[in-house]
Amino acid sequence: MAQTASLQAVEISFALKAAGADARCGQPLGPIGAPATLASLRDARLYVQDIALINDKGQPTSVKLNASDWQNDQVALIDFEDATGSCAGGTPAVNTVVTGTVPTGNYNGLTFTVGVPVSQNHTSTELEGAPLDLAAMGWSWQAGRKFIKLEVNPEGGVTKADGSSSPTWFVHLGSTGCTGNPVTGETVSCMRPNRLPVVLAPFDVTQHQVVLDLNSLFGSSDITRDKGAAAGCMSNPADKDCVEVFERLGLSLDTGRELKQGVSPVFSASAKK
Repeated sequence: MAQTASLQAVEISFALKAAGADARCGQPLGPIGAPATLASLRDARLYVQDIALINDKGQPTSVKLNASDWQNDQVALIDFEDATGSCAGGTPAVNTVVTGTVPTGNYNGLTFTVGVPVSQNHTSTELEGAPLDLAAMGWSWQAGRKFIKLEVNPEGGVTKADGSSSPTWFVHLGSTGCTGNPVTGETVSCMRPNRLPVVLAPFDVTQHQVVLDLNSLFGSSDITRDKGAAAGCMSNPADKDCVEVFERLGLSLDTGRELKQGVSPVFSASAKK
């Protein structure tokens, strides 16, 4: 980490894994799910906010984010897809790091929240700057955002409850039960915020990376079959497929809040390559 008299630069790396390997577009994925099924990646993006390093006293210190096409002063977009192969329709550029600065010090942990701050979430993708300007990450309810957009194509497709089929099993995480119209200036309030706080310790930004593991996420889900509603889970509290997905994320499907403080089974720290 480069240092000045009072600040040090930090770069926090993220990785997407499946069956112990990097999950990439255009390459076989998995096997994942229950039962274990080969698949291909269709999309993989997420927003993170409230990023902080934890010092040797156990206190979080906010990371001041660098302005770029991938992050503003409050939120960053992690993008694993590159628009190749089965990810056609995405964006060619990828981003797997969050960059910023913290006061010079000793840090041994990381905390962040998967989500977009309320003040920036319920806005138009057409009017916002990067990284909130992507229509593909737009959430139709109250002009919000998809906090997580993970989509996989299992071999043989997905058999839906009504007998029809879909090529893709979706995981879209976003706030639900929202009221208030931001277009007319109303304040938006959501019954289920569905923001996911994560604490990783020990975590050394120079040695570790944040891993989002697809085997863990889909560990209880049959990605070849859908139980009703959308194919997969789009945060609908009445969708039976969301029961397993939310449990794996570490969120309550009923309240949209964390099940255990700072713990999400799908996120972990691992040594950088």
